Amino acid sequence: MPSQQEIARIAEMRAVHSALLFLHNQEMEFRRWQRELAEIPAPPFGEAARSEWLEARFVAADLEDVQRDELGNVFGILKAQSAQPLVGVSAHLDTVFPLGTHLEAREDGNRIFAPGISDNAAGVVAMLAVASALKRAELRPACGIVFIGNVGEEGEGNLRGMRQIFSSKRWSQAIGTLLVVDGAGTDTYVTQALGSRRFEVTFRGPGGHSWSDFGVPNPIVLLSRALARFSDVATPENPRTTFNIGVVHGGTSVNSIPESATARVDLRSASGEELQKLEERLRECMNEAWTEVPVVFRAGEAKVRFTIEPIGDRPAAELPPEARILKIVRAVDAHLRIKSIPRLASTDANVPLSLGKEATTIGAGGDGGGAHTLREWFDCTNRDLGLKRILLILLALTGVHE
Repeated sequence: MPSQQEIARIAEMRAVHSALLFLHNQEMEFRRWQRELAEIPAPPFGEAARSEWLEARFVAADLEDVQRDELGNVFGILKAQSAQPLVGVSAHLDTVFPLGTHLEAREDGNRIFAPGISDNAAGVVAMLAVASALKRAELRPACGIVFIGNVGEEGEGNLRGMRQIFSSKRWSQAIGTLLVVDGAGTDTYVTQALGSRRFEVTFRGPGGHSWSDFGVPNPIVLLSRALARFSDVATPENPRTTFNIGVVHGGTSVNSIPESATARVDLRSASGEELQKLEERLRECMNEAWTEVPVVFRAGEAKVRFTIEPIGDRPAAELPPEARILKIVRAVDAHLRIKSIPRLASTDANVPLSLGKEATTIGAGGDGGGAHTLREWFDCTNRDLGLKRILLILLALTGVHE
């Protein structure tokens, strides 16, 4: 198992020094990449332009077997002589911002401002920078590395890119370990995958005029009753479990009884069992509100009804305390004198962790803030430290000799 002494040995290799010097000297190029990438729209289910950009960068970096799958996930391989399972390093391409969002990037000193500049233009650039450094220094690790720009991490993307990768026979068998680079910073690493389930809940009825049809059940009122009941549910502090009602819509005018009312509900927990309990309570509350509707309105063509449609499901999982990747991250952080802490988060690592594979998520270095807002920023100061951390973790995972 790699110790701090082993990490120090890797860090002292001449080829590694060459890679680190490249990473230091190319900072202005990395900033250019980051601004360029942030200005390419990548709304949910619309990441194609960014996939093309990264594919071209992988080719320019001289990675092998560069390819895109049908969803838009992009792959490039640094091959090795060994037939051991590949180590994967990934960064998601998508953002939360809808098509039409103003994406122009601007710099102010060491800070770059743009929607998505940290989450996750910083992660994609860090992955690309490390791949370029490994090729430039002619480092050949003992087992191969596959670099992945994946789609569908944010929101309703529901980890679809990572699900596709690990449902593919080729990649699920080839990738043994995954390092996910997401956002800025160097002070955390993910050991627990935060599970979530998301639902769109809807009441429907005949609707009508507010005066002449008064008394017809109102879907907005029924939905409100169900959600009010659900909001009283008690959730445990350990494992921490939460819920949120984030979107509500329905109706056409103030003097119309609406035909439908819909809400979107987000449930989260580190425990799959607690998630199941929350889902069951949500279904009970919807049914309770429906059963209070007079029987005459629950039958026939104009009957009142409700639906609960799943729109997202992220598995909860945990990295075993003895996991090799965990020991390597801690050894590298000790070597670099980084005071990092484990955290619980919902990231692309959820998928491989739920399949029993070793995976964790770390930041790209630097600093950032305003994620998921138009005021998002990334501070390039100390990007070096994050890139050095990623490089040493990868080399320790794969094994490398002078």
